[in-house]
Amino acid sequence: MYRYYSPFVKSFLSFSPAMHTCPFSGLPRQFLSPYLEFWALLLITVESSNMRPARKIAASSLAVAIALAGVSLASATADNTSSDNALTAALCPIVYRLDQSPSSRGYHYTFFGNAFFINDQGDLLTSAHVLETFRNGGQPYIIVSRPNSPPQLLPIAVVASDSAHDVAILHVTPNPFSGHFRVSFLSLATDAAAPGQSVLALSLHPARLQDAQSFQEPVEDRSPGKVLSFESTKLDKSAPAAEVFLLSHPVTLGQSGSPVLATDSKGVVGLVEGRWLRENLVSVAHSNGQSVGTPGAAVPIRYAISLLDAKHVPWRAAPAAASSDAAGKP
Repeated sequence: MYRYYSPFVKSFLSFSPAMHTCPFSGLPRQFLSPYLEFWALLLITVESSNMRPARKIAASSLAVAIALAGVSLASATADNTSSDNALTAALCPIVYRLDQSPSSRGYHYTFFGNAFFINDQGDLLTSAHVLETFRNGGQPYIIVSRPNSPPQLLPIAVVASDSAHDVAILHVTPNPFSGHFRVSFLSLATDAAAPGQSVLALSLHPARLQDAQSFQEPVEDRSPGKVLSFESTKLDKSAPAAEVFLLSHPVTLGQSGSPVLATDSKGVVGLVEGRWLRENLVSVAHSNGQSVGTPGAAVPIRYAISLLDAKHVPWRAAPAAASSDAAGKP
């Protein structure tokens, strides 16, 4: 349809064979934005005008350059969205199923916290205290999303637990990575978090806490902030003191077990532990030049890595902060 136009128009209109065409004009009907259609029409106008050849070539070149810049911007936006979706797909709410059979809206459930995948074999990490309710019995589940279908409940088993450092390894059966599920896994940071570092806590929770239904997609929470300081505390009454790091954002109900990611590498640097209620709260906030309410506390990921290695559970290392050749795990 554009064989009579110059190479500038041809190169632009044929840059993507996946673009749809308008049944009326024959022009590409883009899937990126109306931006491209505007510049395509401009090119046709320039080519059809009585402009001198030299000016026509210059105008066509400019239109193509601007249009392709728009394509690059749209592509970058799509990549960012894809990356965000992959992070969310690694998260799973931990729940207890209340019904024996589902209703039209799925199973009623009680929500306890979050877990996240650390490999494609169905292994997850969470905080050990999230599972305290199940110590005396009861089957915990995770909610896993599916493309074009309602979320599904899958049973999980505790592989190992370290109450002294409040971390636990879970395994889900069947493995959702082998089925039609929307899942991904997160890499773990081998570099420790540092005061002042930008981090992002990710978590999911039911749309209705008092009437949670398994067919409803969970709601995502993104909590950006910074690492304030490292503190020592007992995570289990009968265990020695362990280290936690404080976050500039408060922790809300249900965020326990959620991953805390380094903003640059997207590697997990810790797991959300809870609120920090110690007396030195005000001094910590002022010493970092920040005005915070009740900061959150997170368990460093090194405790989880030690447990994973002890149990021979595979995980992947995120790129190091100053180098991209961090030592990884199979």
